[in-house]
Amino acid sequence: MSKWDVIVIGGGAAGLFCAIHAGKRGRKVLVLEHSETIGKKIRISGGGRCNFTNIRTNPDNFTSSNPHFSKSALARYTPADFISLVERHGIAYHEKKLGQLFCDGSSQQIVDLLLRECEAAGVEIRRGCQVLNVSKDQQASSFSIQTNQGNFRSSSLVIATGGLSIAPLGATDFGYRIARQFGLKIEEPRPGLVPLTLTSQMLKQLAKLSGISLEALVSCVSENAPEFRENILITHRGLSGPAILQISTYWKLGTPISINLLPEKDVYEMLRSNQSSGIELANLLSRYLPKRFAQAWCELYVASKPLKQYDVTELRDIAQKFHHMQITPAGTEGFRKAEVTAGGVATTELSSQTMEAKRVPGLYFIGEVVDVTGQLGGYNFQWAWASGYAAGQFV
Repeated sequence: MSKWDVIVIGGGAAGLFCAIHAGKRGRKVLVLEHSETIGKKIRISGGGRCNFTNIRTNPDNFTSSNPHFSKSALARYTPADFISLVERHGIAYHEKKLGQLFCDGSSQQIVDLLLRECEAAGVEIRRGCQVLNVSKDQQASSFSIQTNQGNFRSSSLVIATGGLSIAPLGATDFGYRIARQFGLKIEEPRPGLVPLTLTSQMLKQLAKLSGISLEALVSCVSENAPEFRENILITHRGLSGPAILQISTYWKLGTPISINLLPEKDVYEMLRSNQSSGIELANLLSRYLPKRFAQAWCELYVASKPLKQYDVTELRDIAQKFHHMQITPAGTEGFRKAEVTAGGVATTELSSQTMEAKRVPGLYFIGEVVDVTGQLGGYNFQWAWASGYAAGQFV
């Protein structure tokens, strides 16, 4: 049985980053990755260009049962720190929008950066390595890991196996199983950053709108959640687009979402100022929104007729419906389409300084497997770097 100082299970963003920083401290580090390919999720991220961080990162961009947990790690490894590393490796990048940074080339550049850093830090990586069993020897204060490539022992064990999102890439519940094995609490995992589905009746009503995209302000009704102003996309299954993916992490089954279709306009004033012209409601709305959408919206909510045929109360009602279009989703498209997994290993079980399990010395959890979920736009990568760095200083 070969002995190591640190074994990291999971060769994704968080796992590799932790391994790098542990290796830099002179620790003998082994990474076990069950896939033959390192960094599969990194490769497909950002449309193949890897949205590797967000310069606007702060704890408010994350959701967790304990919203304060992420503060320590995020403060100690910042977007500027990772940008410095990217620049040191000569990788060109650009800001797309809202602080999101992407490679000019491909996401493979970030994978190559991590692999070069691992090599420089003396980290060994085993690919295609299936972990069969994990146990802890209390007397020796070490962990035994049985795999299809032999047995290993280490004083520190890091679980960086991610969540259940994007199952086709090999996502599993391994990290949660290990946490439960050692008696740690799990916050119920659920799909995050995921399209929302609609009832068959609502889909029929919106069928003619499929494929339409428009900018809107989306929020959860009666939820203490942020608002998101980005595009929404109406699909043959329901609602998608950046604003919908963002709100999905905060949405709870059975509750409606509210969509402000013209956040910059006072729709009531717009209707009143055009009332004398005799223009039809659908025609006026189509000046600001796709014509198909304006017509279908009127069919759903308000029969279109010349504005002068509505009284003031009706115009107020139309404006209210336009600024607060409420839809109750039927559900989500699940982990198969989710970009991240919300929930995970409870932060009450971990040290926010070190990411170590408080009741199991030497056992660490980092990245997506932990109950810290970033919004869309590079925040989940920054959590991977920050939590990996934090653990890497102590393992």
